[in-house]
Amino acid sequence: MKLKAIQLRKGNIILFNNDLYVLTDVMHITPGKGQAVIQTKMKNIKSGTNAEKRFRPDESVEKADLETRKMEFLYDDGPDYYFMDQETYDQIPINAELLGDATYYLLPNTVVDVSFYENAPIGVELPFTVELKVVETEPTLKTATVTSSYKPAVLETGLKIQVPPFIEEGEVIRVDTRDGKYLERAK
Repeated sequence: MKLKAIQLRKGNIILFNNDLYVLTDVMHITPGKGQAVIQTKMKNIKSGTNAEKRFRPDESVEKADLETRKMEFLYDDGPDYYFMDQETYDQIPINAELLGDATYYLLPNTVVDVSFYENAPIGVELPFTVELKVVETEPTLKTATVTSSYKPAVLETGLKIQVPPFIEEGEVIRVDTRDGKYLERAK
């Protein structure tokens, strides 16, 4: 599918130099003189290498034709994470390197959208929020008030984030998967 460069957005997956790239940053630059450009930063999905490319706004870019399937995360065995298709019950492994930071938000039975390109999995789309248990944090200070001071915490998946001082070990909290920030206590 062809897109005009002006339509590109962060997170799009495009075909560039016969490889799949995910756009990590897209900026529309309008200089004082001359023609506007679309400055992109992208990451090669297979090799992990970064690239930058400027496109003219009316230039055509090939958007990757992806298939998305609802899949349930089952378990991991170190290098591979296993997912089960919600319709066919087929199980597929996806390498942790390909998943990247998404591994910090995956708990067994989490349903995610897995993207496929030519029948090969290339990534997952997480829900915007997940609930994770705090397994390690400093004790609550009795003198602590609700201020802007935060303390470090380690969650059950190994994710390290900053939490308010009133959060204690064993509590379940809601975390934003887009930026890895604490949102609230889970109800």
